[in-house]
Amino acid sequence: MEKKNFKIVESKKTRYILPNILTIAGVCLGISSIKFSLDLNFSMAVIFITLAAILDALDGRIARLIKGTTDFGKELDSLTDFVSFGIAPAFIIYFWELNKYGKLGWAITLIYSVCCVLRLARFNLTKFKPEEIWKQNYFEGVPSPIGALLILSPLVLELTEFNFLINNNYFVPSFTLVIAVLLISKIPTYSFKKIKIKPALTVFILLGIGVSLVTLMFFTFETLLIFSFFYILSIPMACFTYLNNKKSVQADNSEDDHEDIL
Repeated sequence: MEKKNFKIVESKKTRYILPNILTIAGVCLGISSIKFSLDLNFSMAVIFITLAAILDALDGRIARLIKGTTDFGKELDSLTDFVSFGIAPAFIIYFWELNKYGKLGWAITLIYSVCCVLRLARFNLTKFKPEEIWKQNYFEGVPSPIGALLILSPLVLELTEFNFLINNNYFVPSFTLVIAVLLISKIPTYSFKKIKIKPALTVFILLGIGVSLVTLMFFTFETLLIFSFFYILSIPMACFTYLNNKKSVQADNSEDDHEDIL
């Protein structure tokens, strides 16, 4: 009788494994960050959330690059995003500051988590028409990994050597609620999915990525704080470019309609 070699997955399906491994690693980092926050080791908790966000940015891009996208991977990514960026950062901020407010602090924690799961559910149902492909450059609202880093920014500020006179008693609860609203808002933010890079700029972009990684390794919290600051500044820019693109597309469509009539 012919012997069949035992295989965990078919050879043609192995490319589907890598993105899912990165996704599962991300959720492990997210859950571990909760453990560090329980131990009051908030610096490691922030670092683990940051690593989870980096893996989340990589898994989808790697899946598309190696043509390993699956419906299973999409659902797995959403579930792990809710754990890593909807539950874990909310718990971290609760154990750090919001627990001082009793029921109100817990309510704010729940509001953020609920907004995150609503944002992920809406994202899974988002589909673009052929004439709306340009919208792939934008998200509706702040994506959950960025939202997680943003609500942790007051904690990150405390972990840096920067001295800003901010009263956490008022700032942290209100800032957490603002980010929660931004998650479910329809404010356009950059997704950077469809970026056309000129070959001449490739070297400079790689240099920028390298410098960012170096600063993230040696000045982790300062780099995260600066990143959060510039991301918030990018939101009005994204709104401006989104409206300009929308107007230009509408103008092109109206010209096409006139040509058909004539």
